[in-house]
Amino acid sequence: MRIRAVLDTNVFVSGIHWTGASKKVLRAWMEGKFLLVSSLPIIDEIIRVLMAFKVPLEPEDISWWESLILEKSSLVFPVEHLTVVKNDPDDDKFIEAAVEGNARYIVSQDKHLLNIKEYSGIKILHPDEFLELLD
Repeated sequence: MRIRAVLDTNVFVSGIHWTGASKKVLRAWMEGKFLLVSSLPIIDEIIRVLMAFKVPLEPEDISWWESLILEKSSLVFPVEHLTVVKNDPDDDKFIEAAVEGNARYIVSQDKHLLNIKEYSGIKILHPDEFLELLD
């Protein structure tokens, strides 16, 4: 069974705009090295952040990313609302998607998520740590 992982918005933004670990994580996903688990609230946030980001993307590029995520991910519809990320409740959507989608990992650069380290058997890892697992 392939590794199932949720990617935080910051992994997409960093991976799209810069080289480094996040770009390598996105490439690994596109190459099928793990299954991306996502949800509509996550995709909405990715699109919203890309549209407002200081390094602008063309609207057709943003649409391309949205289509790619929809096509190449396991889309889940979390029914349980969790309250886990006390310092940033908006980040709970990543944990909800991971729980609903039976993901083993959440990949993030967000300290609020990374400080949790693990929730219900789901490890929260920095992109560098996740890449080590894929090797």
